[in-house]
Order: sequence, then structure tokens, then C-alpha cells
Amino acid sequence: MKTFWNTNNGLTQLKEWQPNCWIQVTCPTEEDSQLLEEQYNIPDYFLSDISDTDERARYEYDDGWMLIILRIPYVKEVRSRTPYTTVPLGIIHKRDVTITVCYYETNMMIDFVSFQQKRAEGFTDHVDMIFRLFLSSAVWYLKRLKQISMLIDKAKRNLDREVNNESLIGLSRLQDSLTYFNTSIRGNEVLLSKLKFKLQIDELDADLIEDVNIEMTQARETTNIYSNILESTMDTYQSIINNNMNTIMRTLTSVTIILMLPTLISSFFGMNLINGMETSPIGFAIAIILSLIISVASWAVFRHKRLI
Repeated sequence: MKTFWNTNNGLTQLKEWQPNCWIQVTCPTEEDSQLLEEQYNIPDYFLSDISDTDERARYEYDDGWMLIILRIPYVKEVRSRTPYTTVPLGIIHKRDVTITVCYYETNMMIDFVSFQQKRAEGFTDHVDMIFRLFLSSAVWYLKRLKQISMLIDKAKRNLDREVNNESLIGLSRLQDSLTYFNTSIRGNEVLLSKLKFKLQIDELDADLIEDVNIEMTQARETTNIYSNILESTMDTYQSIINNNMNTIMRTLTSVTIILMLPTLISSFFGMNLINGMETSPIGFAIAIILSLIISVASWAVFRHKRLI
């Protein structure tokens, strides 16, 4: 889907391209990609790089075109392997052409357009727009981190009631998501530090960059905090599982020993040897009583030592 936006006085939608407008491309089809390459002469590998979900945050120049790839948060299905992940957002610029391309429909871009329309000020230039996209991505990282924090608390409450595989798997998935977030945020920070020296920045842009730095730093530190908490939680519950397993094995071992003693006594009386009990009318009762006494005594000893 391709949308043209006039960015002079707020965001207003246009029917067709005009110089210095913003072309927003979301989930482009092959026809959209071909049209962009043919109509605006964009280098063909720009779009293929943006479509790569593993593409790192970076920038490059080619024949006057500038490509910036920013990693932004994206939510998959809740029960997917990594419910929270990141995807590339491509920003392409040359003279009076500014294009953003994302192969996923994200809440961040929907919110970005809505917020800029309410702000009703537009963008001073393409540099202002680029850094506002950086700021929006940092804000949305923080929003997603709050959601992850709520899911961690919910899983911990479930584990406090009962240690089950489903909650542990959920925590493991969130740990993967935090790893993606941490890597992407660090990549965006490195990219931002490079762009500060590559783009023409005025005083307003400098203030905006400072806001972006603050939000990025907060997002990175929050990610590290949640990651450490999650790792500590996983280690704690792993220790609980191991302790429970040791308790079960200790109990089973004690029961096995208790049951082994009567078997040992009966095997003695079952030997083909003269022991004086084979002719006694109460020999069987003596063996049973002796086995019970030894079993009860063994159980009492193990119970006293808290082995069962």
C-alpha cells in the first residue's frame, strides 16, 4: 500500500506524488516495488535489503540516494516463538523524494502518522522527519517493554501457584524477545551517533536528537533490567525444579530401602538350609512380624532424619 503525504503544515494525504512530499509504503507488492524502481530510479537492492528481516540498522549512499535502515518493534502472534521482535524500516531520500518502506504493518507507523496529524506542524525537512522516526521507535520500544513486564509478572504469579512448563516456556519466549530488543536498540543508537555527523543538523534538530538519545538510553537500560530480572527468575525456578526433583528421588530411594529389607528377610528364610524354622508352625508368622518390625523401624529412622 502506497500513501502520499504533504508534510508542510501537518500531515495531509495527497492523491499523487508532489515534490518534497512523503511517500509511505507499507507491505509493498511486487508491482509497488517495480513502480518505485522505475518511477524514482531507486537502486534495486535498496528494497531487497529492507525486505530482509535480519538486516541490521545502518545507512549508505548510492548515486545520490541515501538509505537508512532503522529497526522498529513489531508484535507477532501472542503464542509465536518470539511474540515481540523487531523489523527493518527503510528510509530512502534524494533531493525532493522521501520514501519510507516497511514490509510489515506496525502499530508504530500508524501511531506516527496519527500523532503528526494531531501535532499539525509537519516536518521542517527530511532530517527532522528522520529523527522523529527515531524518537517514535524509542517510545514504542518503551511501550512494548511495559507489556513484556506485565507478561513477566503474570507468569511469575502463575509459577508461584504451580511450577508448570507453559509458564516457563512463556518466560523463555520473552527472554528471546528482550534479546532482539537489546540488539536492535544498540544498533539504532550506533546509527544515530553516525547520522549526527552525516546529516545537516540545525538547532531544532539538535534538541530533537537529545530527546531521542534520552529515550533510546532509557529503552536500552529498561531492556537490560528486564532481561536481568527474567534471567534471575528463570534461574530461581530452575533451582526450585531441581530441588523438587532431588526431594522426589530421595523419597523414592528411602521407600526402596524400606521395601528391600522385608525382601531380604524373606530370602533368608527361603534358602534351602536347615534353620529351625521350617518345622515350626509359627515360622511364617515370625518372618512376617520380623519383616514388619524392621520396616517400621526403618521408616521411623528415615522419618526422623526427614528423608521421607
